[in-house]
Amino acid sequence: QVHLVESGGGLVQSGGSLRLSCTAPEFTLDDYAIGWFRQAPGKEREGVSCISMWDGITYYADSVKGRFTISRDNTKNTVYLQMNNLNPEDTAVYYCATPLTTRAGCTVPEYDFWGQGTQVTVSS
Repeated sequence: QVHLVESGGGLVQSGGSLRLSCTAPEFTLDDYAIGWFRQAPGKEREGVSCISMWDGITYYADSVKGRFTISRDNTKNTVYLQMNNLNPEDTAVYYCATPLTTRAGCTVPEYDFWGQGTQVTVSS
């Protein structure tokens, strides 16, 4: 059973920062690729940032490059998404997910196991 848990969402003003965390109480994240995705109301879920756990290759959506950073702390079994300079277009439910492979792209169909999501709201 793969159980992913996101945390760190909340309400922030435009220009502010948040750090999201993804952990798995009964699963070792550092064996697999992990991705962060988001879904805004009325929009499709999209890949935000993903990291391959074997070689550490990262992917960022164009809309977040230079503002978001994905990282992992294997000692804490946690993957982070540091989000800086947030704007209202970043408002969405953010999910972490894994494909249970060591390397993957950053598209929704590649990922099989998902957390419950955490809400990020950016006010203007």
